[in-house]
Amino acid sequence: MKNLMPNPVFFGGSRRVGRPRANVRGRESRVGGMWIRIDGTDLPGRRAGAEADALRLGNVHVGGQRKAEVVDQVAADAAKATWSFEVSSREIDGMLDVGGPWVHGRPGARFLYLSWGAVTDDGFAMFRRAKLMFADVPTELLRAAHEGGGILVGRLGLTDAAGGPLCARVRPPAIAWTVE
Repeated sequence: MKNLMPNPVFFGGSRRVGRPRANVRGRESRVGGMWIRIDGTDLPGRRAGAEADALRLGNVHVGGQRKAEVVDQVAADAAKATWSFEVSSREIDGMLDVGGPWVHGRPGARFLYLSWGAVTDDGFAMFRRAKLMFADVPTELLRAAHEGGGILVGRLGLTDAAGGPLCARVRPPAIAWTVE
């Protein structure tokens, strides 16, 4: 039976690596970091049709969002898109959390953003975002990445059912998580 409880992801992160310590409340914690790679395929600008034509003509790109800035932008008609993020991770009393400039959301609802927008002379005009929720990552994978067992990898198609840029909360099976 599938566990319906979300991952216990709730505290902010720290940059100290791997050193157990007692926090202010006397609870045991372990802080560190992990790498996350997002592999995107099936970008909407590669398809045929009016929607894809509009994306190409509008110079639409998708990128990872670090705080308010969208970086590592990839054109909507690229063959694939890959982003790598380093995030801090912390375990307190058996509960894992992530933090850092790539991580958004309040405790218990942390996520990464992939943001869509048009690249213009004035910069990046965002119009849509996809949320990749840490609570949807299987606990054993999140823990393995936290403990240095590899890179947490999310694979997803970036085109929605209507042929446009994927947006809103992206949940399994639309995204598949592994550790490599």
